[in-house]
Amino acid sequence: RFWPGGDVFPVSRSGRFVVIMAELKKLQSRLDELENRVYGDGENRRKIADDLIKVQAALGNVASKRERIKILYKKIDDVLKYLDPQYIDRIVVPDAMKLEFILAEEQFIRNQAALLEQVKSLKPFLDSEHIKAVPGHASKLQTLSQIHIQQQDKSEEITAETKKLLEDYNKTILLLSKQFVQWDEMLTQLEAAKRVKLAAE
Repeated sequence: RFWPGGDVFPVSRSGRFVVIMAELKKLQSRLDELENRVYGDGENRRKIADDLIKVQAALGNVASKRERIKILYKKIDDVLKYLDPQYIDRIVVPDAMKLEFILAEEQFIRNQAALLEQVKSLKPFLDSEHIKAVPGHASKLQTLSQIHIQQQDKSEEITAETKKLLEDYNKTILLLSKQFVQWDEMLTQLEAAKRVKLAAE
């Protein structure tokens, strides 16, 4: 004598009647709420129960006139069984072959089980107060991330400026080297001319 939900069903007839009426009221309120959500709360909204009765009557009328539909109703359990995606696997793949598949993957399964055990052993660290406190530091981490991005952009700018300075420096050194070579050639020519002049005197 138990009512759904584990409550003791009232023994007296009046008590049972009160409980039944209370459950009917709950059911009616749930049905009204469902109708409001489906059809709205206007004055002309239809009743779901009425529509379901009409549909059931129509299906019963069709089933009574067509023999094939009667047969289908009788075999609906078989149809659902055949529509189950695993039904073909149960027919095509026997249990012995399934066992062979499992044994062939035994090492892989053992490795995965070992990894799961390792994760389980590390779970206390994941549940530690330090990890739980991470969401509270999200704003600080976001601020640090923005600072890091700004510093990275500034570093790229400094790198570009340094590269330009090095290029200018290399150009300057090259020009000075060419100038020194020209001055050396001019000095060599002057010294040679001086020696010729002294030799002529």
